[in-house]
Order: sequence, then structure tokens, then C-alpha cells
Amino acid sequence: MISRGGQTLFEAAYGDADREAKVPNTLETRFRMGSMNKMLTGVAVVQLVGRGVLRLDDPVGRHLPDYPSRSFAEKVTLRHLLNHTGGAGDFFGPEFAAHRLTLSEPADYISFFGARDPEFEPGSQHKYANYGFILLGRIIEAATGHRYDDYVAANILGPAGMTRTGALPESTDVPGRAVGYMEGRDGPIRNDATLPLRGTPAGGGYSTVGDLMRFAEALTSAKLLDAARYALIETEAVEVLPGVSYGMGFQRVARDGACWFGHGGGAPGQNGMLMIFPDQGWVVATLANADPPQAGWLADFIAQRLPAA
Repeated sequence: MISRGGQTLFEAAYGDADREAKVPNTLETRFRMGSMNKMLTGVAVVQLVGRGVLRLDDPVGRHLPDYPSRSFAEKVTLRHLLNHTGGAGDFFGPEFAAHRLTLSEPADYISFFGARDPEFEPGSQHKYANYGFILLGRIIEAATGHRYDDYVAANILGPAGMTRTGALPESTDVPGRAVGYMEGRDGPIRNDATLPLRGTPAGGGYSTVGDLMRFAEALTSAKLLDAARYALIETEAVEVLPGVSYGMGFQRVARDGACWFGHGGGAPGQNGMLMIFPDQGWVVATLANADPPQAGWLADFIAQRLPAA
């Protein structure tokens, strides 16, 4: 889906949501969106900063006093987690594969991965860390007294009108949720065996291109953040590569005189991208139930051809 100034200019769906059942993808199909959930977590934290509930320089231990690693709890701040500069590391690997069907809530992940110290001195470098956003989800819970999913539903999805976005478990029958297909040795195979039990603050939820458009509109029109908090997405970004930065759960890219912010998501059998061009008013949203970089490549192809004025 492509829009400008809140007006949809192009929308289309292709392929099958379920190849075995021959169910086609539509504009209402719910696709798993991988790490795009980090945008929701980032907005939630920045909302709570604006309300004085959280501070960016709060150490993890301020909100999780029983956190297993004292070094991590004392040294790593919310700012570090939001910008991937805390050395939080990842959780994908043999231990996740062995226990993925028991990891339902952020606290479950902490029980398996919370004893680790930071991988490097917090603030000294940038290294993408999925586990850091799991921690942010747990901190949101501790600070508000509400489950992460409930807070996001009430304070982000609801105000934005995102009625087809969620993170219900894979065991729940979610109408219109696509089957993911990853490339196997002999062709495409279902990605069921790789999926987490449910979506998390780091990723794995599902959405539609229409809901992503509604999120972009709500974000840029002060429905979710006031002007000062919205500005944090830009001012708190850490440079990753020339012209590429990351801040508050959002990627930011400046290229060829245009700048966009948003986030991509990719895992076996799932891929997506949201690009928001605040100066020109363009928004591009792509989702796919196939391996990366299908959706990301398509979004980039479109972005490079959008009029600059």
C-alpha cells in the first residue's frame, strides 16, 4: 500500500495466504511482521517517558530490582535498550529452539536469558539486540501494572484504529492470518516450527498494510505522541552507517535528499517494511508471508521511485 498525505494511492495483494487450502492473500490478510513490533514498543516507552512514568536514563534495575544480572541491571539504561547500544544480545539459538513453546510472556524470556551480563560496555557501540526489546516490554509491565499486550492495545492499537493487529498465540485461530512459507531444500515449506509461541515486544506479531498505514498516520498526527516526544525518534537516534541511524525503536535513513523512518522485519517465512517520509508525506507499507528480502526489497524499489516534491 502506498499513500500520501493520508490518501491511499495504490493498494494490491498477490499470492496465497495458504497455499495448501488455496486461500489468496487480500488487503485484509494478517501477516507476521517480525521486528516491526519494535516500533510499538518504542512508542509505548516514549509515551510513558512523556507521562513521567519512565525516564530514558533509568537503569534496568530501577524497574526490575530482582533482575538476575546485577551488572546488567546497574549499567544498562532504557536509552541503551531502545537504541541497541546496551549489549543485550539476542535470544534466538538452541535454547530458544528448545523452549520456544514455553516462552509466552516477557518474564519467561528473562528466566532463561536474564543472567547474562552486557556483551560490551553499554553505550560504547551499536549491536542489534532482540532481547533488549523483550526487557523493554517487561519494564512497561512493571511500570504500568498491565500486561504488555494490554497496554499496547489500549494506548497504541486502539487510538490508531489498528483493529487487525495483534500478537495472539500461534495456537489461537486468528481469522485471516497467513501461513508463512520459507525456502526449503526442495522448495517452499511452512515456517511453523520456527515461530515463537506468540508475538513479543521484540517482534513476531501480525498486522495488515492498512493497519500499518493507520499507525503511520496516528504517529505523525500527534494521536500517539506529542511533538516533544515525537521528536525523540529523530534526536535520540544513534548513527549505524553513513546516512542510517536507529533510535527509540525506529530505523532512520537519509538518501538522495529524502529521509524516511520506520522499521523492517524479517524471519523465515515472514517479511515486512514500513517507510514514513515526513517531509514529502509518502508512506509505503509492504508485508509478505515469504522469506526476506521480498517485502523489504519491494518497499525499497518503490521508495527510490517516489517523486521528491
